[in-house]
Amino acid sequence: MKLFRLIILILLAGASNSAIGQQLLIPMDESQTNHLKAYGLLFNHLKDGSKATWLLNYRGGAFLTASNDELIRTARIKNIHLERISESQAAQIIQSIESPGSNTSVVNLEKAPRIAVYTPDQALPWDDAVTLALSYAEVEYDKIWDIEVLNGSLQNYDWLHLHHEDFTGQYGKFWASYRNNPWYITQVKQMEAMASELGYNKVSEQKRAVAQTIKEFVGNGGFLFAMCSGTDTFDIALASEGIDIAPTPFDGDPVDPNAQEQLDFSKSLAFENFSISLNPLEYEHADIDVPVAINEIDQSLDFFTLFEFSAKWDPVPTMLTQNHVSSVRGFYGQTTAFRSDKIKSSVVVLGESPGRDQAKYIHGNYGRGTFTFYAGHDPEDYTHRVNDPPTDLALHPNSPGYRLILNNILFPAAKKKKQKT
Repeated sequence: MKLFRLIILILLAGASNSAIGQQLLIPMDESQTNHLKAYGLLFNHLKDGSKATWLLNYRGGAFLTASNDELIRTARIKNIHLERISESQAAQIIQSIESPGSNTSVVNLEKAPRIAVYTPDQALPWDDAVTLALSYAEVEYDKIWDIEVLNGSLQNYDWLHLHHEDFTGQYGKFWASYRNNPWYITQVKQMEAMASELGYNKVSEQKRAVAQTIKEFVGNGGFLFAMCSGTDTFDIALASEGIDIAPTPFDGDPVDPNAQEQLDFSKSLAFENFSISLNPLEYEHADIDVPVAINEIDQSLDFFTLFEFSAKWDPVPTMLTQNHVSSVRGFYGQTTAFRSDKIKSSVVVLGESPGRDQAKYIHGNYGRGTFTFYAGHDPEDYTHRVNDPPTDLALHPNSPGYRLILNNILFPAAKKKKQKT
């Protein structure tokens, strides 16, 4: 028995010693069994104080980190594909990636960002694709809403996602179709009560103050990510500072005369030269969005293409577009896509619909921070509507559309490099 125990101890010691100097490669190409969980694995690895490397344009944007028994066990439980490689193999990979002739690059990931999602407490997880993605990937986040934003809580976070909100105070312009529905009536009452509690005369004034506070957060170095109507209504609210653009059904009084002519596009982040809709019966807020009738395009043909950037010269857009495919299935939302002629020239288009003069995925800088806008509601629910059932991401573990969301989660963890010029 003693001899048997001695043999076991020797074997265990050998196994432990063999792990020394090993690296773990987390491929993100077609060989990966669960892309979405892999992001969560890396995020929590960083959160625990470990370091990792993002291999841009290598095997779909693979990750590399020191061998860790706990990481291996967790990956096995979550069906995440890992590959153990030696230090010399890792060095060879890095050397090939950094060679001058390759469109690949290495980015060090050092610290998990502190994440906040702008959403009301009563919102269900499947109401918002980002909340759904974070929950499935098991990435920790806090919920904050208008009170927290206006009370200065954003200083506690690095990364903020905007719930598909209407920052113009028009309640998503659902009045024409849903004004008699109990959920709509309840929402309006709750928002009006909050505005009054916070000292605002109108919900539109409160929402604009929230948008301006979030803009300051970005200017001070924050990372902003928004989807669906949280993109264009945010910019509309900023450009309409001091102007009443909410028709009578939304705030009880008419819009300001010449409201359109008074818009100041220098105050918006991503869009300019847009025309706002002052008709309460229209679903659209402005002509930034590309409204597309469901029967206008065959769903099987609706894709948008990710641009390929120079990994060495443009690491930020390269990080944000890492994927195992270059074409991603389209999907609808209250804001489905952005008209190309309404996007500021300073904004980088990350993904567009070929031949349709519209962008799906854009990125830009403001002050010391950045913003990324992703049009559409749910990458795996093509025509998501009010009261539709939730999307089960366990059925879509390799979703390229959801990968774009999670690229944004890891982006703030990257060690900043001096921009090559």
